[in-house]
Amino acid sequence: MTTVVREAFAGAVGAAGEDAEFAVDAGASALASAGWEQAGPAVVAAADDLLSGCRARGWGDPDLVRMARRELGPEHVRLAERLLAADGGPRTEAAALLTGYAREERMDRFGAATAVLELVRLLGRLPRITPLTAAPPRPSAGGGAGSKLGRIRALLAKAESTPYPEEAEALSAKAQHLMARYSVDEALVAGTAPGDGPGARRVGVDRPYEAPKALLLDAVAAANRCRAVWSAEFGFSTVVGYEADLEAVEVLYTSLLVQAEAAMLRGGAPAAGGGTTRPKGRKNLSRNFRESFLIAYAGRIGDRLATATRDATREAGEESGAAAEVLPVLAAREVAVGRAADQMFPQTRSQRLKGRDREGWEHGTAAADGAQL
Repeated sequence: MTTVVREAFAGAVGAAGEDAEFAVDAGASALASAGWEQAGPAVVAAADDLLSGCRARGWGDPDLVRMARRELGPEHVRLAERLLAADGGPRTEAAALLTGYAREERMDRFGAATAVLELVRLLGRLPRITPLTAAPPRPSAGGGAGSKLGRIRALLAKAESTPYPEEAEALSAKAQHLMARYSVDEALVAGTAPGDGPGARRVGVDRPYEAPKALLLDAVAAANRCRAVWSAEFGFSTVVGYEADLEAVEVLYTSLLVQAEAAMLRGGAPAAGGGTTRPKGRKNLSRNFRESFLIAYAGRIGDRLATATRDATREAGEESGAAAEVLPVLAAREVAVGRAADQMFPQTRSQRLKGRDREGWEHGTAAADGAQL
């Protein structure tokens, strides 16, 4: 049975584009005819080897789930999560894993086998990518770093959900203050620690309008002394920076993206008394409008974030009583981040984005001016 499974996996992965459907169908027929009681352990064992190969090529488990979500369907995402959770587990549970999956997805054996081989084809053909660099262990600034990040997330969540602009502004301002103070405190404590250095994490950049979203993430990363490199074909950006700054980038990017998408769906321009208005004479927003909106939003947010970061850093330095130490420490960390990013990605290229809809650009700029930082 192991030979049948290996041949089905190899056929699905190795088939050329025009032959892929036939190879998947043939392999699925072979697996389905054998049944999961016989084929299940060999399928899960082969899947474990496949996942190990993906990790060896630089892919993390969240990346694999993200690729399944990007390229396949929800049923493939759930299958990937099951296989990852079972990776390295006892083979005696393999049949139950696959029969349980088929039952929950309401698939027959052929349908479940097809889903398995479609996922295998996707993951087995992933190329080698730059592996992530983990930040080395570092001393904590104290004061409950986890609780600080929890407070920041809670404040931004409230800022996104409240219908009252004044409340959102107050909540977001407090969150930004906590971010800057946390980052400065971490930098000052870690600045003299031997071996401290930047790490990296991947942040998903989802369809549609990926390029403007990547531009927004780049603006947030730059404002937080990080570097972002967008891998367009895989739907993520790799953000390089120190751990406290990476946390801030991911939290703030997520919040600003939620605000941007909500404003765009409402039309984007601030209205008197709060809220937004839709452009006159436009019942539906075109792709050019939405793309121009997000490009302008990202550019304007970048300007606002750069100013806010300078002000918040100065204030945090004054409050900490170490204003003279803050700038040299942060400058040294920016140099280290740039060096780490260049080592990870020695060859990159810039991409210029151009808005094609004037109203979309104007509304995006206005929405960025009204976004809560």
